Amino acid sequence: MKLVLASASPRRAELLRNAGIDFVVDPAHVPEEPQKGEPPLDFAMRVAREKARTVARRHPDAAVLGADTIVVLGHEILNKPADSSDALRMLRRLSGHVHVVTTAVCLVRAGGEDVRAETTRVTMAPFTDAEAHAYVATGEPMDKAGAYAIQGWASRWVTRIEGDYFNVVGLPVALVWRMLQEK
Repeated sequence: MKLVLASASPRRAELLRNAGIDFVVDPAHVPEEPQKGEPPLDFAMRVAREKARTVARRHPDAAVLGADTIVVLGHEILNKPADSSDALRMLRRLSGHVHVVTTAVCLVRAGGEDVRAETTRVTMAPFTDAEAHAYVATGEPMDKAGAYAIQGWASRWVTRIEGDYFNVVGLPVALVWRMLQEK
């Protein structure tokens, strides 16, 4: 059965390719805003489900994978930054703190719908405001949840992770593989 990735994320596509999983890309383009009072995990699972369902309507004979990655510090969801000052605000909040990264994945296929999530704890060392400004100037944080890419420049500040590294990049590959193997 053909797999369709309901995401425009080049990182998710690269992770699937690196794992030897064949797929095609058809982005969903659904709103990614939490509803008032919606818990972070519920928000990520809802968005992953909406992405998968939207694309599944266009590919009824395929398996469709939707995913949504969120960064949570305390009770605050740090989505993709709206602009460079928003990215700086997020980076200042993450500096010297532990946060969690959750990726919800939804697989829709003929047998139904399966939604699961993976969560990873990330510890960041303190970094200076000048370092944060220099990082934002690279442009790397601008399309990333939490305004950082663990596989990029921000790796210099990550002192510890507890959980799946690939989840922090944007897709818990081992979880997705297990889901694909189940009937």
